[in-house]
Amino acid sequence: MATTAAVSAPDRILDAAERCMARYGLRVSMRDVAAEAGLSRGSVYRYFADRDALVAAVLERTADRFVGAAAAEVDTRTLLADQVGEAAVFIRRHLGDEGLTLRLPGERDSLLAAVMTAGSGSLVDRWGEFWLPRLADAAARGEVRPDLDHRRAADWIVRLMLSFALLPSAVVDLDDPADVHAFVRDHLVRGFT
Repeated sequence: MATTAAVSAPDRILDAAERCMARYGLRVSMRDVAAEAGLSRGSVYRYFADRDALVAAVLERTADRFVGAAAAEVDTRTLLADQVGEAAVFIRRHLGDEGLTLRLPGERDSLLAAVMTAGSGSLVDRWGEFWLPRLADAAARGEVRPDLDHRRAADWIVRLMLSFALLPSAVVDLDDPADVHAFVRDHLVRGFT
């Protein structure tokens, strides 16, 4: 981590909030965050109107970090079905990655954070924007039907990705990359062509 002087106040607050959330969960207090950041509560409120705004900002930053890290692996694939499959594999592989996900003290809090991140729109928006150029490229290659609504398709892909993170499967071995790829390929290609 950079020195305190080199980190902007909002980033310092977000870093402190993440550390506090790792200890206290989603019910972190502005007082705890201010103390952790070495700032006054007023300074925290200067950048974040309330605790909900601060939690939302942490969740958004976590979503950005996760999507950004996924891009490098997803873009090693050329075809859309393979890209989506690689994204699903990435999600499964990095569910507990402390560098990419929000560390929370309880599993229930972690699940709640994932749902809140999706519910806040930050993850859905960021993942949706992530898929739009890849869908356009797939359309240019003829992989998807010409009348496919890319925004709706991106939203569907995001919902599929969230299911890989949150739901168990009775038919797919979610820890087997080949099985995940086959499942995505079998159903994605049929739905978009």
